[in-house]
Amino acid sequence: MAAVARGSFSVFRKLMSQQYRRRCFRLQSFRCERSLQTLAFRGDRKVQMFPSRALHTATVSHGPIVQFKLSDIGEGIMEVTVKEWYVKEGDKVSQFDSICEVQSDKASVTITSRYDGVIRKVYYDVEATALVGKPLVDIETESRAEVIHEEDVVETPAMAREEHTHQEIKGLKTQATPAVRRLAIENNIKLSEIIGTGKDGRILKEDILNFLARQTGAILPLAPFQEITPPPPAPPAAPRPADAAAAIKAPPATPRPVFTGKDVTEPLKGFHKAMVRTMTAALKIPHFGYCDEVDLTRLVSLRAELKAVAAGRGVALSYMPFFIKAASLGLLHFPILNASLDESVQNITYKASHNIGLAMDTAQGLLVPNVKNVQLLSVFEIAQELNRLQTLGTAGQLGTSDLSGGTFSLSNIGSIGGTYAKPVILPPEVAIGALGKIQVLPRFDAGGHVVRAHIMNVSWSADHRIIDGATMCRFSNLWREYLENPASMVLDLK
Repeated sequence: MAAVARGSFSVFRKLMSQQYRRRCFRLQSFRCERSLQTLAFRGDRKVQMFPSRALHTATVSHGPIVQFKLSDIGEGIMEVTVKEWYVKEGDKVSQFDSICEVQSDKASVTITSRYDGVIRKVYYDVEATALVGKPLVDIETESRAEVIHEEDVVETPAMAREEHTHQEIKGLKTQATPAVRRLAIENNIKLSEIIGTGKDGRILKEDILNFLARQTGAILPLAPFQEITPPPPAPPAAPRPADAAAAIKAPPATPRPVFTGKDVTEPLKGFHKAMVRTMTAALKIPHFGYCDEVDLTRLVSLRAELKAVAAGRGVALSYMPFFIKAASLGLLHFPILNASLDESVQNITYKASHNIGLAMDTAQGLLVPNVKNVQLLSVFEIAQELNRLQTLGTAGQLGTSDLSGGTFSLSNIGSIGGTYAKPVILPPEVAIGALGKIQVLPRFDAGGHVVRAHIMNVSWSADHRIIDGATMCRFSNLWREYLENPASMVLDLK
């Protein structure tokens, strides 16, 4: 019996050696378990205790649990509302998988995972308020040493900036190779600002370079994917006599009224809360109003000629790119309209970039995304950017970068209806214009004959603390001249 025990101890020491444990416990765990069970029956009770304890430590292996924190979204945002969870406790996630959607008073943002692992804890319910710097979920990651060092994603600015590459506009994943991510970080670009053109929306190196070109004004050749030729429209079928009246004009769809029969009270959240704060601050600004009308007859003809050219490149060309570009050309002559006042109203900052915002009526409320660096863009490039912003706005996917940093705004109220408005300045901006609908009205030409003219009314509001009426009037006259004689814009385009 003693010989058997000594033999068992000899085999046990061999099993517990580092090399044999690595070879058996990790690669042949099932065979090792059977060997230990056999040894336990051969030895005495003292021998039986040690292998069972060794078996427990060898087979139970968990990776480190990392607290995935909500990083700094920017713009001074310290809290967000959790709108939807895409995972639950026990779900397995991979890098770039969507975890949840959060909404601040600026934009909706989808948070994606930085790790491969399993969700072990969810910290917030839907509609709960999540705080920046606090954990969203606990993720049990793979048992790799390097994962532990990535736990803190908020404390250091470098990690906070990298974390932005894992925050995305709802529905658009920021997938990119490490080389592309490094290129974005080196140029201080957030991947959430770029829509990838690769497979499954993957961001390519060319997407980064094209984005940089738009920011710096560099001219790059059109990429092949931009040369899109739409299929020829199918010839309309002749309506049958019975359907002739319906084919002429279909009745507009009107929403049915909803009567709940009781009062409903709910807290202000998200964009509505931001609108209350912004408009409250706007009331402190003494507004100066100025209205005028613009004859767009020549622009209507020019746009009709260029519309098919833009459509051949896959871009819908509206009048707004011309309005925006004319405003930028005017701001070059009147930079005070592209300025801002500090909170103490002691200093004026003249903005170098013309980030011109466009007020949009969306399902989430009034949003004002802006086209960055209009002074460096062509009319076609502005149209491209507007197409992108309008697509994201319709889908409720506008990001923080699209909604922040504006220096001057236009509100196209005419797209809904009406000719005049009294626009409210969006602080810290100092001017805004509201565009009415384009109407065909009789006007006199140079010879005194009555002709058809396409007339649009514009209503300006300016911060009367730093902008006088004469400045606003001169800017409006220059803006109107560019639009009434669009060929003159060619002389000043850069």
